[in-house]
Amino acid sequence: MNEDKPDKDPTLSLMDTVKSVAAAFFGVQSSANRVRDFKYGKASHFIIIGLLMTVAFVLALVAIVKLVLKFAGI
Repeated sequence: MNEDKPDKDPTLSLMDTVKSVAAAFFGVQSSANRVRDFKYGKASHFIIIGLLMTVAFVLALVAIVKLVLKFAGI
């Protein structure tokens, strides 16, 4: 019986990491995914994606505020 051996060092894909960071960002991360992240994820990937998502969030807020102020005539 030839069983498939798991990879020596399985890591999360970029999309899995982005999904996990987004879920944690909004506070809806499941405990199963959190355990998976700590087991297979790399901290540097989570930090980099978290920083990028934070910058994107702040820029989106700035753009929304500027748009609202423009339409308000201020």
